[in-house]
Amino acid sequence: MKKGLYILLLAIGLASCQPDIVSNDAALQLTFSHDTLLFDTVFTTIGTSTKTVMVYNPNKNAINIERVQMGEGKYFYINLDGENNVDEMRNIVVRGGDSLFMFVRANIDPQDENIPVLVEDDIAFGVNGKWQHIRLQAYGQNIEKIRGKNGLKVYQNLTLQNTKPYLLYDTVAVAGNLTIEAGTTIYMHTGAMIYAYGNVSAKGTKDQPIIFRGDRTDMLFDSVPYRMASGQWDGIYLIHPEGDLPPTYTLDYIEVLSGSIGLYVYSDAKDISLPKLTLTNSRIHNHSIYGLVLQNVDADVVNCEISNCASYCVYVAGGKHNFVHNTIAAYYGYPYTNLNIHNNILADDVAAVYINNLSKNNAKTNSSFSNCIITGGRKNNLVVATPLSDYYEGRFEGNYLRTDSLDEVYAKNNVYASDSDSCVFRNIYYLYKEYHYYDFRLDSLSPARGIGDSIVALSYPQDRAGNRRKQYPDAGCYEYIEE
Repeated sequence: MKKGLYILLLAIGLASCQPDIVSNDAALQLTFSHDTLLFDTVFTTIGTSTKTVMVYNPNKNAINIERVQMGEGKYFYINLDGENNVDEMRNIVVRGGDSLFMFVRANIDPQDENIPVLVEDDIAFGVNGKWQHIRLQAYGQNIEKIRGKNGLKVYQNLTLQNTKPYLLYDTVAVAGNLTIEAGTTIYMHTGAMIYAYGNVSAKGTKDQPIIFRGDRTDMLFDSVPYRMASGQWDGIYLIHPEGDLPPTYTLDYIEVLSGSIGLYVYSDAKDISLPKLTLTNSRIHNHSIYGLVLQNVDADVVNCEISNCASYCVYVAGGKHNFVHNTIAAYYGYPYTNLNIHNNILADDVAAVYINNLSKNNAKTNSSFSNCIITGGRKNNLVVATPLSDYYEGRFEGNYLRTDSLDEVYAKNNVYASDSDSCVFRNIYYLYKEYHYYDFRLDSLSPARGIGDSIVALSYPQDRAGNRRKQYPDAGCYEYIEE
């Protein structure tokens, strides 16, 4: 009995040591996890992150990859089963039911054009007298890199033109005037920030906005681009040192996306001569700390979307602030996304808008909101922190508000959210499998429709998208348009 068992085990062992049968049947082919591999915008000379392709042999018998070839072999680099020299990729046996890893990255030579350039190639696998192909595609974009010494680049004055995008690696400090042309895109590397100490003019247009965003153009996951992840870069700081003449900041049609802090405007001055910010038709979205911070600054903020920040979307302390037709929406993080794309934890007790009129270290705060939407997932999205109600001189009129703490002394003709309100906007969730992203345009049933003050709206006849406002205007920066 024991002898028979030994012979049986020996036979099994010998059988397992036999080499796989390599089939030359032309009907047996490989399969791939991707037939086409698409790289989003690739910055020239910098390259991309690496993508993975699985090469499968779904057949019972082994297959011999006689040869691997690339078309041009100029823009894409591959590593197959540990080998990165294409000329050496010959006679690779893939056992039945087994697979290989192939890693692909793109690197594109500098181009003179100011538009993305499509480059293509293909990887061919020769198996049993036939060729199988994986198509490779990438868009290459030439850029202007700004990199400082020891993490800092200082300019007396700086003009950013729209001839090609900029990639900022470090802290950029501008002592004098900062000017940014319409249509300019500024990619911000991890930790990058801008400090401006003088006048700032960034005048985009509806068709040519000025965009600040992270420099990752690849995918976080298969269906999730990196641009949807917050906290990718630091922020934009407009700073006025005490003793200097107060600067002016004119920002129109700018988009500040997915950083830690969107726009931080601060002055050391506490008297009547404060810097002046004019922020119009702009979007500050998806930041892991603050959206817009105004401290000892006078400001007009009109037709702007300020949305989805882990802390305050808007924080003001000191100065006169006039907010008109803005959408301030705080739906950051769980449960408003089914994917962790945020780099901070949503605080339950942080309002979307916080008005600080308490500190003696700041100028007196006077912040008025007209025809705005202030709402979000928290119960209370608007806080006016003032020692006495009659000490605060701001007002709230024609707004849609989700708050339970606003004193009626300085609020009138507003519509307040009920607990059941769920149709203010088209979409307050990010559902990546369903390809639904936050959409803060108004829903057809939105309670913010038709509630704005008509007299106030006369001075702002168009919304952020260029649509004409109706006789009875909607609150927020987007007028409802039937589609």
